Amino acid sequence: MMWLTWRQFRVPFLVTLALLGTVAAFLLITGIGMRDGLDEIRAGCADGCGDSLNEFVRQQEAMVSMVGAALIAVPALLGMAWGAPLVARELESGTHRMIWNQGVTRTRWLLVRMLTVGGCAVLTTGLLGLMVTWWARPIDAITQERFTPLVFEVRGVVPFGYAAFAFTVGVCAGLLVRRTLAAMAVTLAVVAAAQILVPLAVRPHLMPPETRTLRVAAPSGLEKGVTGMGLQPRGSGDDARLDVIVEMAGTWVTSGGSPALTADGTPATGADACAGSGFEARPRCLEQAGLRVEVEYQPGDRYWTFQLLETALYLALAGLSAWAGTWWLRRRLS
Repeated sequence: MMWLTWRQFRVPFLVTLALLGTVAAFLLITGIGMRDGLDEIRAGCADGCGDSLNEFVRQQEAMVSMVGAALIAVPALLGMAWGAPLVARELESGTHRMIWNQGVTRTRWLLVRMLTVGGCAVLTTGLLGLMVTWWARPIDAITQERFTPLVFEVRGVVPFGYAAFAFTVGVCAGLLVRRTLAAMAVTLAVVAAAQILVPLAVRPHLMPPETRTLRVAAPSGLEKGVTGMGLQPRGSGDDARLDVIVEMAGTWVTSGGSPALTADGTPATGADACAGSGFEARPRCLEQAGLRVEVEYQPGDRYWTFQLLETALYLALAGLSAWAGTWWLRRRLS
């Protein structure tokens, strides 16, 4: 079985190996260049290099974003190209009947193919994720946005779980619809839906957030660890209120915009909200009003915990898909 699987899969594997080597060379060369550029900037100034670093990050962000977008598509592409045809092509052409009459049980046939081809898919995507993590580390250390969607998914160990899930979904789709093109379309839809829903609906609930009460202040009076506060005045007169969007370096703020609160914990309205104050007068108003805001956030030291939890979630879904596919093959296909 291993020899037959290799014979059928050797061309895609060798092509993928060549592409992986090309990508690794690109990331190595540009990653070293990125680090050298940062070293030159830091060696050439003694005042923290804020403006120079921001300009350097701005120049690199387009390339970092493009690499991230390419990597996030890899699991779905491998699920479509390797997972969906794995069984669907045999069922479509009828060759599965000959294979299952050669002394190899259908369960063993499926498991060997899934472990061999699926292992290559997981390893390929995971290695790409680790390479991109190393490559983008200097920029991530400056921006402190590792929890951001489209960044979290292509760093660390999460790509391993994405690849396992996408591949097994492709195999199950092929078993169910028995048509390669249709299975590829189903795989793309399911994986894309998971990549959208998990960051929005699942990831925020993997761990309960911490809560911190902060003083609402002008940029010059922000508390330690707070990098910015966005103020959004709403309404006017007695109905005026002030929503506050807090930025905290290295953390994941999950509460979004929160209402400014008075000393007794009620939402500030009217003149107490400083919403009607002009741009010049608002800092003085904030200092006098003593407003507070409650922020829910995930601390930065939970990053790898979230990585492991989400990876475990996708591996569990992959295992469930593999079990369902094996059951369907044994009980329903003939």
